[in-house]
Amino acid sequence: MNWDDTNDTAASERLVESVADREDQAVEAALRPKDLGEFIGQEKVREQLDLVLRAARARGATADHVLLSGAPGLGKTTLSMIIAAEMGAPIRITSGPAIQHAGDLAAILSSLQEGEVLFLDEIHRMSRPAEEMLYMAMEDFRVDVIVGKGPGATAIPLELPPFTLVGATTRAGLLPPPLRDRFGFTAHMEFYEPGELERVVHRSASLLDVEIDADGAAEIAGRSRGTPRIANRLLRRVRDYAQVKTDGRITKDVAAAALAVYEVDARGLDRLDRAVLEALLKLFGGGPVGLSTLAVAVGEERETVEEVAEPFLVREGLLARTPRGRVATPAAWTHLGLTPPRPQAPGNGQGDLFGA
Repeated sequence: MNWDDTNDTAASERLVESVADREDQAVEAALRPKDLGEFIGQEKVREQLDLVLRAARARGATADHVLLSGAPGLGKTTLSMIIAAEMGAPIRITSGPAIQHAGDLAAILSSLQEGEVLFLDEIHRMSRPAEEMLYMAMEDFRVDVIVGKGPGATAIPLELPPFTLVGATTRAGLLPPPLRDRFGFTAHMEFYEPGELERVVHRSASLLDVEIDADGAAEIAGRSRGTPRIANRLLRRVRDYAQVKTDGRITKDVAAAALAVYEVDARGLDRLDRAVLEALLKLFGGGPVGLSTLAVAVGEERETVEEVAEPFLVREGLLARTPRGRVATPAAWTHLGLTPPRPQAPGNGQGDLFGA
């Protein structure tokens, strides 16, 4: 998911947002697993990637280019670092938005060492000229650098050392087929199951020197939206609460009380999510209602509701997007403890009009 500045601001204020802020990035660096054996979850991806890397090491060759897709916070950056570690190679990290010109990409590629891993985050946001240069670099390990302008411009071929490109994207559908086809291995990262997130919470608590019991870990995992980054963020906030309000040990009751303070409910919904549902149910009878009207009702920008709140509500089966507008599902009424209105009796409505 990519948002404009307004959405980034809204996202940064949410405890359950899957995009990393600066604090998350600093903590994640300490919590990241260093090899595939430590990496929790994504069993199929780990198994397949392990085969790719082992085969490359056995041949004494660089690994195939790797494309990782999936929602933010599922471990794409972590896997890129593990790939470099497993291959015993350095890693260079950049992002699609940072490469606005072909010259930007040429400068990065020409400085790579043999076998180095280039991690390109949000690869779908790279400029088209740079993207076209990347085709040749990935396939032939060569780029043509254009010197001069107009009729006198000259293309100078530049040979590149073999390298491994690891591309990460939250929107694989935006990648053009010629670019997708040049990746030797493609993996889609799935959301985590609660049991996997419990293991993530236990591991992170151990590294953070926090005492937590099984029920406390399960309580945090259940509110983490299937995302390890959110689980780690909730763990840190619960740790703060436990250190200030209790003896520092995290139990189920402590975790529930802490997350109630931060307005994250048992299903992982926060203030914005519930505001959208409550407006949809209480003001508009469950819908259908237009997105703009719903956004005005909750006092948020249209893009914030559509890009920040709705994806999780749709994934949880609490809200549906229809051609007529947004509609609440029966699960939404149940979750908020409300009774849905009775369906109107069939007819043309004239009976009500004349009091019959």
